[in-house]
Amino acid sequence: QVHLVESGGGLVQPGGSLRLSCVVSGSMFSIYTMDWYRQGPGLQREWVAGITSRGNTNYADSVKGRFTISRDNAKNTVYLQMNSLKPEDTAVYHCNVLYGTNEYWGQGTQVTVSS
Repeated sequence: QVHLVESGGGLVQPGGSLRLSCVVSGSMFSIYTMDWYRQGPGLQREWVAGITSRGNTNYADSVKGRFTISRDNAKNTVYLQMNSLKPEDTAVYHCNVLYGTNEYWGQGTQVTVSS
């Protein structure tokens, strides 16, 4: 069983920044591809960004140029740096691991962008 714990969410004004963290249990973190998803109020969950074990990154068009995903294998942690936040970025953000047929989710962290 793999446990994921997100943190770093909060209330921020439009144009502001937040950095989310996701700590992953176990000894296999370095080989996982890690993803961030979000689910806004009344919306379906959407993929936000991903990073492979080699550090290759990919982003949804809606966040490209504003969000940066990174990882620290020594700390079993994946990050999501979010800049130039917009009200439409308001959502619960979850990190995710899909390894073979096993998929794991964190409990999520709330991000609210509002003035």
